[in-house]
Amino acid sequence: HKVDKTIGATRHSTPGVGLISPPPPPAIYSIEDLAQLIHDLKNVNQKARVSVKLVSEVGVGTVAAGVSKARADHVTISGYEGGTGASPLTSLTHAGSPWEIGLAETQQTLLLNNLRSRIAVQADGGLRTGRDVAVAALLGADEFGFATAPLIAAGCIMMRKCHLNTCPVGVATQDPVLRARFTGQPEHVINYFFFVAEELRAIMAEMGFKTVAEMVGRVDRLDTRKAIHHWKAQGIDLSRLLHQVEPVAGTTLNWSGTQDHGLENALDNDLIAAAADALDNKQAVRIERTVINVNRTVGAMLSGEVARRYGHAGLPDNTIHISVRGVAGQSFGAFLAHGVTLDLTGDANDYVGKGLSGGRVIVRQPDHVDRLATENIIVGNTVLYGAIAGEAFFNGVGGERFAVRNSGAVAVVEGTGDHGCEYMTGGVVAVLGKTGRNFAAGMSGGVAYVYDEDGQFPQLCNMAQVDLFPISPERDEDDGTGRPQQRTNGPADPGMGDMLRHDAERLRVLLERHHLHTGSKRARALLDDWENALGKFVKVMPRDYAKALKQLEAERLEAASVAAE
Repeated sequence: HKVDKTIGATRHSTPGVGLISPPPPPAIYSIEDLAQLIHDLKNVNQKARVSVKLVSEVGVGTVAAGVSKARADHVTISGYEGGTGASPLTSLTHAGSPWEIGLAETQQTLLLNNLRSRIAVQADGGLRTGRDVAVAALLGADEFGFATAPLIAAGCIMMRKCHLNTCPVGVATQDPVLRARFTGQPEHVINYFFFVAEELRAIMAEMGFKTVAEMVGRVDRLDTRKAIHHWKAQGIDLSRLLHQVEPVAGTTLNWSGTQDHGLENALDNDLIAAAADALDNKQAVRIERTVINVNRTVGAMLSGEVARRYGHAGLPDNTIHISVRGVAGQSFGAFLAHGVTLDLTGDANDYVGKGLSGGRVIVRQPDHVDRLATENIIVGNTVLYGAIAGEAFFNGVGGERFAVRNSGAVAVVEGTGDHGCEYMTGGVVAVLGKTGRNFAAGMSGGVAYVYDEDGQFPQLCNMAQVDLFPISPERDEDDGTGRPQQRTNGPADPGMGDMLRHDAERLRVLLERHHLHTGSKRARALLDDWENALGKFVKVMPRDYAKALKQLEAERLEAASVAAE
């Protein structure tokens, strides 16, 4: 299988379990969603360039204008001739249009809206020669993407089976036998690009340009007479493609400015200053603040600072404890690093814990509020999207698509909307209340426990890839790879123990952690009536995940047996 141990570790998934790539990104359904994602990424890493790739098609200029307004640093216009060898045949033959058409539309639209100078534009999708680079530059591209041609220079023979792990020349495979056949050398690719650059330099010299930057957007220098007068091109009108839009005074035809991301107004600037002792000396600090819904992406910039200094391992658990009150804006706790705890009394909007990376997120009701947590929505949609490690405890109901693409975080929530645990590949989720429909759609890893008080959950669960099991109260005598523990052991070990065993112990640990951090009345009631409550919980287990875990266990036992001999 293509998902071997290396890819599984890189993608935070289980070796041997296939990964699903849904056509729409699970976090982007509008330009506002895209703007939020860009804002999140810039907060966690201010030095990174955020790029958005668009398909060259009719209307791509309007989308590119939206991307620029969403403050992306870079946009790629991708033509229909490129594409990975894993693309479906229908996509290869029927999706998109030539990059020239999309690039021309993008350049004109950005100039008409005074957006061109603040974003870099790249063209790709079938670039092969120096002439292609020259045409792309004249149509408005600042940068140029090559993929297929350099791959061929390195030895690819275009078998179009990149997704099958059977590449005969060893380019796109993890099979050691096939990889041994790879004969490519860096010099092959370098040599190819030397020829591209040499051809481009000759064209530039002929046209009188000293730098590529001077060429960008100069469509007036494209000669079309030969094509128009050729008998095959009779009737073709390229005037719209080659229309020259004059830039607004003080701006340029190319990328010459930067985007204003408004990072100087982020609450995290204050948090970083308050956490200086922790960042510099790993001393525990306690911070109290108030948040309002314009405070977006709280914790991400602080976590980026932690990651820059200490990597993914972060700080010791709970080194930075931030207590906040109020209504948090979107992406509260995004990319939260290990050692940082965000404890919110109030509620939060969408994307709480997006990309959670080892930190702890707590959202609970105020003490004076007298309402049932299982009927109170306390966090918005798409919570824990793409989380890879850490803990999250929500003293209330989550919105739709809770824990979508969760890859390793441990979470407890007291109810969810539709599509819970969608595309989940790892981690553990406990739902102490009702769920919406289509639970576990595309779920290929991790485990979920759902409190099914009225027996309706099987009708709400998508059974395409998962099985449902009751939870046995009997203690597993075999420890396996370990028993569940009350505390985590760093970002790589949430303390959940062997995922093939110890369901009752694991679930009890989750409820005890949830009660400890949120004071949940629901968790306390279930723990007090544990014997009866346990019988109403349902375990959601992906079939391929269980099979892969058993295979890994067999390998572990075999290795132990060989070592004993």
